[in-house]
Amino acid sequence: MKNRHLQQPPFQNNFSTVGSGEIISTTDNHAILVSLMVPVVMVIMNLTMFNIALPTIRDLYHIQAEVAAWMVTVYTIPFMVSMPLYGRLGDELGKRRLFFVGIAIFMIGTIVVLTANTLSQLMVGRAIQGVGSSGVVPLCMAIISQIFPPAERGRALGTWNSIGPVTGIVGPFIAGLLIDYLSWRTIFGPILVAGLAGAVVVQGKVPQEQKVVHFHALRSFDWLGVALLGLGVTTTVFYLSSQVITGVASLQDWRLLILAIVFFCAFIVWEKRHKDPYIALSIFSNTTFSRASVCSAIRMFAMSSVGFLVPLYLTDVYNLSASLTGIILMLHAGALLGTMRLGGQLADRWSSRRPVLSGMSVQMVTMVLMAVLSVSTPVGLVLIVIIFHGLGAGLSLAALHRASMSKIPREQTGTAAGVYSMVRFGGNVLGPTVGGVILQHGLDQSLLPIEAYHIVFWCICGVMICGVLIGWKLYE
Repeated sequence: MKNRHLQQPPFQNNFSTVGSGEIISTTDNHAILVSLMVPVVMVIMNLTMFNIALPTIRDLYHIQAEVAAWMVTVYTIPFMVSMPLYGRLGDELGKRRLFFVGIAIFMIGTIVVLTANTLSQLMVGRAIQGVGSSGVVPLCMAIISQIFPPAERGRALGTWNSIGPVTGIVGPFIAGLLIDYLSWRTIFGPILVAGLAGAVVVQGKVPQEQKVVHFHALRSFDWLGVALLGLGVTTTVFYLSSQVITGVASLQDWRLLILAIVFFCAFIVWEKRHKDPYIALSIFSNTTFSRASVCSAIRMFAMSSVGFLVPLYLTDVYNLSASLTGIILMLHAGALLGTMRLGGQLADRWSSRRPVLSGMSVQMVTMVLMAVLSVSTPVGLVLIVIIFHGLGAGLSLAALHRASMSKIPREQTGTAAGVYSMVRFGGNVLGPTVGGVILQHGLDQSLLPIEAYHIVFWCICGVMICGVLIGWKLYE
């Protein structure tokens, strides 16, 4: 299955066929790059705008911090696990085709969220959203890695990624206004529009790949590998937050831990024996890919923790409205944008190691500062710290993307991008989950809210130290 289409490149050098049969020029790679930004808007709006709504949803349903974290986690688990699936199927069935499938699933999930009357229905909708939106990042990365040579790839990835912070600037601000003056459900209106726009632009601008599609290959696809991986990830997160799932104190339900170990061991054994595995574990023998993936996961751990904690922190400690919280997160996204493209350019010039180390070190320092700020600290100083965190996080992003794909064969870009994205967003799953558990534990110990938040930020700092140490050995 792997080598069926190696005789011809995924994208033709001069012309490609669009789904309608029209022949269009693909020599302008930058036009394709810009078009690939549009689907990302849908994903980022959903992430950033929902975070602003979290304090309102928490208070509406009278839920604890651990349960509030699950409002994020129930989205990110299928989001993470499905990424390699889109990458693999994109290599086999065509990346453009998979875009439409993912966007359609996401739109269905968004409608479920909009019409949900209970917390359970809301979580189901969020899970469907996660399955649909998980294909956007790996498919975009794979296409960019195919059409841009290595010397230009870091800058291209940095340019493509810049739409994330741009959306992150606008999204939280709009979300805050909609929540304060209308309803938290209204935030999904702009998200639906972004999804429709993404489908239209991909249809018109991204060329159809010239390959014969054999749909019968789906029957022999490694679906058991997909299931085992999903079960392993899910039971791990259940163990971390078992109080919500089984009623046993978090990190103490050993049944879930044993189940997680069993599922992961079964996954590894099965993947090694399968002739065409869901995830070719041999890809991790590429040390550059492995280190970049782990560093990216740690970066996302801090990013997702901040995205989850900061709205709650500003509400609990400073009693800020959703609008003001949205403005602060908007500035955080602006800081991300300020260094994201620069990080890609520095990686092209000096290799990825320097911007990765610099960015992760800045993130680590800002977590130390958040852990020592007192309740009397002016909110302006908190804002400055959050902005610096965004500057650090933006500096390392494109450099990590570039490093992960630097030694991957062209015909494996979709698979590699899917695995990398899965590992990367594994940090996105763990950040809110671990943060919610630690925060709730502190509150249950009758600590003041500021003291409970301090413990969480110290823990994030410890994880970032590990990221800096791994980034130190990141060579291309």
